[in-house]
Amino acid sequence: MEEKGALKICLVTWEYPPRIVGGIARYSRGLARALAARGNEVHVVTLDFPGSPSYELDGQANIHRVRCEVGNPNFLVWVFLFNHFFEKKIGELNRKTGGFDVIHMNDWMTAPVAVAAKHTLEKALVATVHSTEMGRSQGIHSPDSHTIHGMEWWLTYEASRVIVCSKSMMDEVSQGFNLPTEKLDTVKNAIDVGKFKQHVDREAVRPRFGLSSNDEVVLFVGRLTPQKGLDYLIRAIPIVASRHRRVRLLIVGDGWMRTELEQTASALPDRWRFIFAGHIPDDRLPEAIGCADVFVVPSVYEPFGITALEGMAAGVPVVVSKVGGLAEIVEHDRTGVHVYPRDSGSIAWGIDRVLSDRSYVERLVHNAREVVQNTYTWEGVADRTLRVYERAVEAAMR
Repeated sequence: MEEKGALKICLVTWEYPPRIVGGIARYSRGLARALAARGNEVHVVTLDFPGSPSYELDGQANIHRVRCEVGNPNFLVWVFLFNHFFEKKIGELNRKTGGFDVIHMNDWMTAPVAVAAKHTLEKALVATVHSTEMGRSQGIHSPDSHTIHGMEWWLTYEASRVIVCSKSMMDEVSQGFNLPTEKLDTVKNAIDVGKFKQHVDREAVRPRFGLSSNDEVVLFVGRLTPQKGLDYLIRAIPIVASRHRRVRLLIVGDGWMRTELEQTASALPDRWRFIFAGHIPDDRLPEAIGCADVFVVPSVYEPFGITALEGMAAGVPVVVSKVGGLAEIVEHDRTGVHVYPRDSGSIAWGIDRVLSDRSYVERLVHNAREVVQNTYTWEGVADRTLRVYERAVEAAMR
């Protein structure tokens, strides 16, 4: 039964579980389920995925997976093509539901359908900017980057309200797109805390990743791309090994830099210290985190840093680069350790700081868990997002 004031929401995202490329999939799912649990009618429009149904309920949220019927090897052409099929689906759902109240778009890859839906259906448009091309690529260096940057500007210009996940992203988006801060709302991300509170039998789990019980395990989770800074972490491990002889680095994730990063690791002493586990199913992530002694997020660019929250929730001490959202969600010497980005020596110092002091770790873990449980919940994100929707609907009615 709908609660008083419930909204009909169309949430559009190119990735949604089980299609998980980055944080957008987890954000979209957590938000959709929490909004629907509050009595709102939520329809998620996303890309199809092998083995997944074209329609299903996820909690109380309606998930519609759309097949891009015309393939193309060119990335940008493919994006425009699937936006066309998204547009058809959104129009159909708008008719069947009696009309959406708000269209919520995620990422530049759905910008074309976002603008089309706003004007064709005359609905309020909200956009969440998870990152920018300028930040991801550390500048605009190619024609494709120029196109993507332009589409990001277009989306933020057309949206009634723009959601960002951190203060650093508010500054980046406002300055990068010449957008007034009055149009921006900061809504921090969240995680499913219960998923990471489960007990992990380290003795049973470690052998699955090629680890032994006496290894001191450093964990990295993320896409293997330049912005994640894994190359600096790899080079930090030999430095750590001078004091911690059984230190090993478990790398969970995949990406186009994998071959290059494997070559970097192979050129260092003691290649056995590095384990490239590749992509693992999302339901195995808690056990990978739970078997680690320290979770390192060495990003050179990070608008938020959901993986750091996951480590904090799992009771594993986190060492993070002092950049972007990471510097905001992790408090140095209280809930984690800050290190300098692009600095293998600093990263090694942070890892050694954690591995060398058990009482320090216990304090960090206790504080981190408390902060995550009290601050980063999907219920809170849903409530704050609903307030953004209300402001967007009011603006669209003027």
